[in-house]
Amino acid sequence: MIGITTYLEQAKFGLWDLPSAVLMKSYLDSIVAAGGMPVMLPPVGRWLPEHVSRLDGLVLSGGADIDPSRYGQAPHESTGTLRLERDTSEFGLFHLALEADLPVLGVCRGLQLINIALGGTLHQHVPEVAGSKTHNPTPGVFGSNDIKLAPGSVVGGLVGENTIVHCHHHQAVDQLGSGLSAVGWAQDGTVEAVELPEAGFVIGVQWHPEENSRDVRLFQGLVRAAFRRKSQ
Repeated sequence: MIGITTYLEQAKFGLWDLPSAVLMKSYLDSIVAAGGMPVMLPPVGRWLPEHVSRLDGLVLSGGADIDPSRYGQAPHESTGTLRLERDTSEFGLFHLALEADLPVLGVCRGLQLINIALGGTLHQHVPEVAGSKTHNPTPGVFGSNDIKLAPGSVVGGLVGENTIVHCHHHQAVDQLGSGLSAVGWAQDGTVEAVELPEAGFVIGVQWHPEENSRDVRLFQGLVRAAFRRKSQ
């Protein structure tokens, strides 16, 4: 049972246009293809240890920029509309997952949340640092990046030392959170993958692996880690 965080947005479906908990189906398909069963986790209420204990793994999905006050900064002019209810819900959920040694995969915003939760910071607008828009060439359209992974890393062991990925982000890791290791980089030096060596399985990628339906190796790594934990 793999929990996955969701958006809380105004959404149209059928005859309705209402506030809704929503998620791209590609995430769900990737978890199923990897051998897991997805459970959607909306950012409502307060997560407790007994809730997390029912899960075998956790995916922190992509989404809106995280409130910069959580890492001691004022919003940059390019920082998007914040989703404070998601921030509150998901930071609490991640800390509970860490305490329970639950396998975690952070995707895009999810990587950023892991980094901030462990005391790290973000570059709020990557084009000012990298000098290009290769990470987010067009709003609503995924770009392509060539990523190098560290030999011996968990992420590198899953996808190889070089991989081409789908990306759509304008923020990225600046200072690493406590205990985190950077294990993946774009050609311009942007951190694209992190992992927490002291944990059983906590990894984050800045790209969107759910957008490549032919390659679910990161999700398979999560599901395998969940099976290992459950069998102990």
